[in-house]
Amino acid sequence: MNNSHNPIRVGVIGVGRGQNFAAGATELVGMKLVALCDIWEEKLRAVSAQYGVTAYTDYDRFLEHEMDAVILANYFNEHAPFAVKALRAGKHVMSECASNTTLAEGVALCRAVEETGLIYMLAENYPFTRFNMEMRRLYQAGEVGRVTYAEGEYNHPMDGDAVNRISPGRKHWRNWIPSTYYCTHALAPLMYITDTMPLSVNALAIAAPDLTAPLPRYNDPGSVILCRMDNGSVFRIFGLGLPGHSNWYRLHGTRGAMEITRGPGYFGPEQVRVWHDEWNCPPGTPTERTYVPQWPEHADLAAKAGHGGGDFWTNFLFANAIRQGEQPYLDVYRGVTMSSVGILAWKSALADGAPFAMPDFRSESARAAYENDHWSPWPQHAGPGQPPPSIRGLVEPSPEAVAHARQVWAQQGYVEAEDANASA
Repeated sequence: MNNSHNPIRVGVIGVGRGQNFAAGATELVGMKLVALCDIWEEKLRAVSAQYGVTAYTDYDRFLEHEMDAVILANYFNEHAPFAVKALRAGKHVMSECASNTTLAEGVALCRAVEETGLIYMLAENYPFTRFNMEMRRLYQAGEVGRVTYAEGEYNHPMDGDAVNRISPGRKHWRNWIPSTYYCTHALAPLMYITDTMPLSVNALAIAAPDLTAPLPRYNDPGSVILCRMDNGSVFRIFGLGLPGHSNWYRLHGTRGAMEITRGPGYFGPEQVRVWHDEWNCPPGTPTERTYVPQWPEHADLAAKAGHGGGDFWTNFLFANAIRQGEQPYLDVYRGVTMSSVGILAWKSALADGAPFAMPDFRSESARAAYENDHWSPWPQHAGPGQPPPSIRGLVEPSPEAVAHARQVWAQQGYVEAEDANASA
C-alpha cells in the first residue's frame, strides 16, 4: 500500500484533539493528511476546509478512502472497536492514550493486530518529553542500576467551567471515567524508561464529593495505583484531578536515583536531577547533578510541538514504524497492558485495594480467559453487574450542577434534553 518513497496517507478521526495529529501529519515526518472524520458536522466542515481534505461523518465510508493509516483521536472509551475496524479495513492504526477500556477489547485488539500484521501504536506522548527521553538514556546506560521503585504523577485539575466545556453532556466520557482509567500519562514514561511491565495492580480511589458536587460528574477526582512490575519493583501512579497540578516522575535504582524537577505547568523547567549515595556512586560521576537535557535529535521540530514535544514524536515514530514494517516501542501489547492497569485498578479500588493479576496479552492461552470480560463503567454499557464510576456508587449530580453545565454547553452549541436520564 505504501513504500518508503511515498508519503504515508493518513486519515484522522476526531477534529478536537485530532487537530494536533492532523497538523503534524506533514512531509516533515513523511505523512500526508487526506481525510478527516467526526460527527460534529459544523466543526468538521471548518477543519476539513482549513486542511483541504475530504470530510466524513460516517466512519465506514471514511475507511473506504484511499489511505494507509488511521489516527484515532475520538472519545477515550471508543478507541478499541474503531481500531479493530480500521485494521480489518487494511489500515495501520495509531490510537490516543487508551488502547482499550475493557479486557475483552484488549484481547480483540491484540488478535486483530496479529491477524492483520499491520502496525499499531499507542499515541501516548508523555514518554517523549526531553526529560523522560533523557532518563531513559541514563537508565539504559546503567547509571542508576536496576529500578526498585518509581513514581509517576499526572494530576490535572481544571476550573469547573473549563471542565464543563470539554465534557458536553452528562453521558460524556469525562463525566463517567473512573479515576484510575486515565493512567497512561503517569505510567507510560516509567515503563518506557525501564522496559518493565506490570504483573499485578492494587488501587485506592479518593472520592472527595465536595470537589465533584459543583459538576455533573458521576466519578471520583483521584486515585493511587500500585503496580508490581516484572522485575520485582513497585511503581506508584497518582492522578487525576485533585487540586494541585502535578506532572512528575521519579525513579530509584540499585545504584542511584533520578527525577524531573518540579515546577509550574505541565513540565516545569524541564530539568533532570540525578543523585547517588557517596558509597554507591559510579567512578568519575558526580554524587548529584541537575541540568536541562537536550533532545536526542530533531530538536527544532520537537520544540515546536505540543505536550512537551511528544506530539511530534508520536507521529514521527508511527511513520517510521510503517516504513520499516516493525512494530513501535508502544506496540499493542504495551498499549493494552498499560490501559488495562486502569481497568484492574478500578476493580481493586472497588474491592478496597485487593490485588488483581495482569494477563499476559502476548499469550493467547493467557488472554483467552478474558475474551468475554466486558466489565465496564460506561453509561452505554449499563446492565446487570455494571460497576459504578465512583467508590460511592452511582450518585446522581445535583440539579443545580446539571443546570449550570447546560448553560455552559449551550454556549458552545450543545443542547441536552431536559429529561435526559444519564444513568438510563
